[in-house]
Parts: sequence; C-alpha cells; structure tokens
Amino acid sequence: MAGATQTGGELIEEETTETDAVAAGAVGLSAVLFALAVAALFERISLTGAIAGVRTVTLLGGLLTALGVAVVAFGVGSRFGYVRTDPDPSAGLVAGFGAAVPWVVIGGGVVSETLGLGPTIGVIGAVVAGGTAFAVTVLPREDVGSTLPLGSLLALIGLVFLTGVIGPEWVWELDWAQQASITAGFLVPTATLFSALYGGWASAKAYGGFGARGRHMGAYVLVYLNALSIIAFLFVLVAYVVVQGVPGLLNGAEFGFGTGPQTTILGVSVTLPVSVPFVMNGVALFNDFQGVLPAIVGTIWLVIGAVLLAVPLGVGAAVFLTEYAERGRFTQVVEVATNGLWSTPSIVFGLFGFAFLIPRFGNGKSLLSGMITLGFMLLPLVVITSREAMLSVPDEYRDASAALGVSKWQTIRSVVLPAALPGVVTGVILGVGRIAGETAPILLTMAGGTFVPGSQTVDVLGSFQFTSAPPFVANPALLEATSALPYQLYALISAGVGASSNVGDADAFRWATALILLIIVLSFYAIGIATRYYFRRRLRHT
Repeated sequence: MAGATQTGGELIEEETTETDAVAAGAVGLSAVLFALAVAALFERISLTGAIAGVRTVTLLGGLLTALGVAVVAFGVGSRFGYVRTDPDPSAGLVAGFGAAVPWVVIGGGVVSETLGLGPTIGVIGAVVAGGTAFAVTVLPREDVGSTLPLGSLLALIGLVFLTGVIGPEWVWELDWAQQASITAGFLVPTATLFSALYGGWASAKAYGGFGARGRHMGAYVLVYLNALSIIAFLFVLVAYVVVQGVPGLLNGAEFGFGTGPQTTILGVSVTLPVSVPFVMNGVALFNDFQGVLPAIVGTIWLVIGAVLLAVPLGVGAAVFLTEYAERGRFTQVVEVATNGLWSTPSIVFGLFGFAFLIPRFGNGKSLLSGMITLGFMLLPLVVITSREAMLSVPDEYRDASAALGVSKWQTIRSVVLPAALPGVVTGVILGVGRIAGETAPILLTMAGGTFVPGSQTVDVLGSFQFTSAPPFVANPALLEATSALPYQLYALISAGVGASSNVGDADAFRWATALILLIIVLSFYAIGIATRYYFRRRLRHT
C-alpha cells in the first residue's frame, strides 16, 4: 500500500509537471499571438499574405482556437481533479466584468448585424450574452469561471477566422455613420490582440494553480504584455519613420573623399567626405536636390532659446518656493497656476505670443518671439519638476550643513541643487520633447514661410552688434522670421507643398523631414539623459 501510495504520488506529481509545461506553453502562445497582432496592426505582416506557407488569417484563427481549447481544458481538468490546483470559490466581480465586456460586443453585433434583427434587439442580445458570461464567471468555482467564458471566446473568434466568416477582404459598412466602415485590417489584429491578453491571463492563472498565486501570475502576464506593447509601439513608430524617411534623406547623397561641400575649420579650407543635400541645402530654384537646412538650424535655435529662458527662471522660482517661501496660500496658488499652465493647449500660448510679443518686436514674426513663447510653455514643467526634486532632498542634508555654520544660500548652492539636479534635468528633457515638436506656436509667432530660399540659415552667434543706445546689444537675426521643422512638415502635409518636380517626390520629402525632426528630438533626449547620468554619478561619489 505504501508503495502504491508513493507511486500514485509520483504520477500526480508527473501529471502536474506536464500540465505546468502545457500552461506555460499556452502563455507563450499568447505572447506569440500578441506579437503577431501588433505586427498585423502596423502592417508589418499582411493579412492577405502567408506566414510559413499558411494564410495569415488562417494561422491566427488556428492559434486562437488552440489557445481557447487549452484554456477550457485547464479549467475542466482542475474542476474534476485531474490537475492539482487551489482555486477560490469564485473568480470575483472584476473577472466577471472583464469577461462580460467582449461577450457584450459579440452578442450585440451578431444579433443586430449578422442576424439582421436591428439595434433594439441587438441591445437585448448584448445584455443576454454579457450577463451570461458574467454569471458563468462569478457563480462557479474560480477554475471554471476564469477559463470557460474566456476559452469559449477565444475558440469562437478563432473558428470565425478559420472558416473564413471574417477574411482579409471582409468589410462592415456602418449604416449609422456616413462613409465609415470597419475592415478586416483593423478588426482581425485588434480582436487577436485582446484575445491574446485574455488567453495569457487565463493561462497564467492556470499555471499558478489559481488562487492567490494564480491571480498574481495573471496580473504579471497582463502587465508584461502591456509593457511590451508600449515598447513595441515605440520601436514600430521609430522604425516606420526611419524606413519611410531614409530614401528621401539620402536622395542625391554621395560618400567618398572630395564629394562633400567645402568648409573652413580653424582657418583651413576642408572638403567634407560626405554630401547629403537634404540636410546641407535649402530650397532654391536651381538646386539639383532640395533640403531643409534652414529649418533644422531654426529648430535647434528655437529649443536652445526656450531652454535658456525657462531653466534659470524655473529653477530660481523653485528655489524660492521650496527654500524661502513659507507653505501657505501663496505657494498653493502657485502650484495650481503652474499645473494649469502646463495643461494649457499650445495654441493658447501661440495666440499669446501673436497678440503680446509680435507687436513689441516690430509687428513681425521673429525667432525671438518663438523662443519666448516656447520658453513660457516649458517654464511650468521646469518649476514643477525642480520643486519636486528639491522637496525630495532629505532635510538631514540641510540640517547637517546648517550645523557646520554654512549659510542658507551656500547650503542651497552646494547641497540642495546638486542633489536635485538629476530631477531638474529630467523635467527639462520631458519639456524639450514637447516644445521641439510644437507647430501652432511656431505658426503664429515665428514661421515666415514654408521654405527659406537657398541655404540661408539664421546666424544668431554672428549677428550680435554692440550699440551706443540701450540695451547696448542688438541681434537682427533674432528679429527675423525663419522656418522650423514642425511647421515645415505641417505645411508639406496640409498644403501639399513639395509636390512639384523642382522639390522632388513630395511623400519622400515629408517623411525625410519627419525623420530629421525625430532625430533632433531624440538627440536632445540623449543629451539630457547623458547629463542626468553625469550628475547622478557625480552625486554618488560625493
């Protein structure tokens, strides 16, 4: 008997291990489906094509059906004792509502559209389907409630794709919306995406044996898949812009000794070994290849000017509010005002610059007006993040400095600000990412035209002049209208500028402009991240 018991225990342990392997495989299958859905949604794989010799929609349907059957099998096996688990009496209300939502959509759509019974009966069908899914999830034991409604959902969607009820050419014309429809190109990836999330959650709960451990496993899978989707979206976005923009960027490019334009370095004339007309030329009538150099220079100066205006003012205001002003009504009002200003739409800042700054700078659009307008946009975030960074500095640092007889300002300068600099730099990075791509303020305050003729770029450093009258320093370049990449891209898209043969292929020109703008923004991000890392490292060694 003892030997039989031992043998039975080994069998159960072996079955449980195999079941865990199958459950882990189901979780992996969910991740694969999730990746395929994201790729299909961004048209990286074609629904009309094939993967490994199998039609894409058929493959998705087969994988969804297999995942749904596996999920149901986990619940049934647990309920009848074939798998050792520790389920709770109920899956809970949250799981019930989560399972009911897709069934409401499916039930309503099938009754109203597929069966043709109209929207009123469709609402009743949606309520019945959703209510049934909710009851089947909440009333039975957790293992059945967490698997049966969701596994059936996955199997149903998979069979719909497998049987061709919804194929690559499927279109649902929306009668209640003019010229609107839902296509298979949107529905199939979206349905697969959410089905993968549901399947991964249910499979992870089964892998964890349901109960508290299963819920934690399910939550982890959902969090990881969502995090992966964010990362995937970022990489797909960047990759898409790069792929679309590189042909226009390299149009007319030459590489090799003596191919580039001549420039002067330390008084010596040097011929560059590379020629990329798109980033080295402006727009001129007789140019073989057109470029966006003036817009690139204008964008860089625009961001630099905004940062030079906002950072000293913002950090100074944060120092006063944190270290000198007493906590009270005044600081509360400032908090509300800064938060409100950061949430203010950019077009409002643009209107402010148009109405207030332009009349004071010669009634004309200028680079200085754009700098100040974007500086005002950046200022609230610098104040907010700088203040939070200073508040996070432990009071023990200030007390220790005061105990050594150091003055308050010396403590702020030598202790508080160095400790808060990584947080301040983070705020500046976030702000630059917003203002560098703004179009409305530039349109209203700075942009003088879609293209700046020739290769004429704004020369801010070389335009300073000393005068005998206040303010004793003048810079005509700051009072000139110039172009910037966000506005130029807006004009290319909205007005169709660039479609002529002189400018070249309009679509390639647009994407190349977007790529350059993305590179500039990411470059500012890289500089900010490197600066933050430097200050953090320096702080650790002090």
